[in-house]
Amino acid sequence: MRLCVVHETHYTYEQPARGLIQVLRMTPRDHDGQYVRRWRIDTSVDGRLTEREDGFGNVVHWFTPDEAADALTIRVTGEVDTLESHGIVRGAVERLPDLFYLRETDLCIASQDIQDFAAKVRDAGERAALPMLHRLLAAVHERVRFERGPASAAVTAAKAFEAERGVCQDLAHVFITAARHLEIPARYVSGYRMQEDEADGTETPHGWAEALVPDLGWVAFDPAHGAGTSEHYIRVASGLDYLGAAPIRGSRTGGGTETLDVTLKVAQAQAARQS
Repeated sequence: MRLCVVHETHYTYEQPARGLIQVLRMTPRDHDGQYVRRWRIDTSVDGRLTEREDGFGNVVHWFTPDEAADALTIRVTGEVDTLESHGIVRGAVERLPDLFYLRETDLCIASQDIQDFAAKVRDAGERAALPMLHRLLAAVHERVRFERGPASAAVTAAKAFEAERGVCQDLAHVFITAARHLEIPARYVSGYRMQEDEADGTETPHGWAEALVPDLGWVAFDPAHGAGTSEHYIRVASGLDYLGAAPIRGSRTGGGTETLDVTLKVAQAQAARQS
């Protein structure tokens, strides 16, 4: 399947913002399940856009405007060919040992409630990693109600679990935290998902989880939708939690109140539909 992405992030500042730095993890890489045909990042103001690689192997761009700006639009466009891999991720860039992904973070601390929840999942059937992870996927999807909306880096897995609701990143954090408590390496993944049901007309960047399964490798699980990933997904970045894979993080001096507006469209390419 060929997927087209148009993703615009528009910032408006009450006053011109100085010293603006935007760190962008918005560029996917090739692996066995996806091939990037073209990808481009444009900005509405002049500045320097430099490309690096972070410790997780993600492509990272740093953008700094040439001068203070009262508005900034970051526009990402591209096409990616995807293949059905049943969630198995092979050929991705791996810079860290697998056991690194057992590490706890501030967003993924296993509260007593999550520990008890994970233990019930473990004891409910076969204890091999894959069936346990499928039970965990179903249990998180049932326990924590998925609500569409923008990501917020402030919500921990424990808070989302207690509230029994959250955006996609919150459900992913609960899944990751429980998996790590079960001694299964797990990580956060950011990217895009083409909606099969576009009834509400709303699309936002998506987040899900990957967990390590013996003899299979890394396998993707999407607790927000209670299923594995498919050819409708574009994998962009990964990290221990959302903070390591967030599409945009930045800092600035001044500017006053900031207004943020995001528009996103992920669709099958027209040529692919006709073929």
